[in-house]
Amino acid sequence: MHYSLKTVFLFFLSCIVLIFNYGLITAASNVGLNYGLLGDNLPSPSNVINLYKSIGITKVRIFDPNTEVLNALRGHQDIQVTVGVRDEDLALLAASEEAVEGWFTTNIEPYLADVNISFITVGNEVIPGPIGPQVLPVMTSLTNLVKSRNLPISISTVVSMANLGQSYPPSAGTFTSQAREQLTPVLKFLSEKSVPILVNMYPYFPYATDPVNIHLDYAISKNEAVVVQDGPLGYSNMFDAMFDTFVWAMEKEGVKDLPIVVSETGWPSAGNGDATTPDIAATYNGNFVKHVVSGKGTPKRPNSGVEGFLFATFNENQKPPGTEQNFGLYNPVDMQPIYKLF
Repeated sequence: MHYSLKTVFLFFLSCIVLIFNYGLITAASNVGLNYGLLGDNLPSPSNVINLYKSIGITKVRIFDPNTEVLNALRGHQDIQVTVGVRDEDLALLAASEEAVEGWFTTNIEPYLADVNISFITVGNEVIPGPIGPQVLPVMTSLTNLVKSRNLPISISTVVSMANLGQSYPPSAGTFTSQAREQLTPVLKFLSEKSVPILVNMYPYFPYATDPVNIHLDYAISKNEAVVVQDGPLGYSNMFDAMFDTFVWAMEKEGVKDLPIVVSETGWPSAGNGDATTPDIAATYNGNFVKHVVSGKGTPKRPNSGVEGFLFATFNENQKPPGTEQNFGLYNPVDMQPIYKLF
């Protein structure tokens, strides 16, 4: 059978396009997105879900059981949803199992039939802190509840790197005394249940604090050479160093092999001069996506791939002015990307 050169060229071109698009969809399906709502110019939840579908996002984290968002997710069971318990609800829920059952009945149960709720997170960065002790009682009650109903929902909490008292080098990582008091029992509980801890990790913040001593390429994972040598482990980027520091700190509390999900990471595209441009944000976030898609781990956990969520879907204009308003991947007004990622 005879094919013209033009036909053959068009065939190969279409294959390249298919492979490229498949690569983008595969990348997106492996990385989750945080869906924040602190803006007065955000698109409708149904349009946001359509955006997720168009770029292949299959993991979404919302910070509270927002009814509009959960209703928009009905029928999209290919999207795994992580739902947060509001910090301000913890005191009431920690007081009684009946309160937890009431919260679940109101906020989760109506969506179980057609929304794929995979995680419930109890509090967002409240450990260590004054309401930190309320986390474990609520986690325990929710864990018992979902188990009694045979529901495939994992119960965890979201913490920040503020739990670390020492963080350099990674092998010296230790928790603060307050974190040991509040976080360690949570980690041991999660370890018994084989449920990951969710940790927010932002190389941007230490870089912004000390841009003289922390090189930008190291912070945005653009560097390939080892920058930090920690015994036999070499680190070419700050993300891996932060991740492993948390792992070392957990091990010092007797918690080994507990999975970590990166609940938030990202880089602002504006708000702090030359350190926050769309190109730099695209580089950091793009390298995080590559890290996740590669399936490769960190120097301390080389055989365990990284799982996580980028922060955030949109720039949110009701957050504090400056960089906090500029972590989004998309402009909320026209839903156009601030830089190309997916």
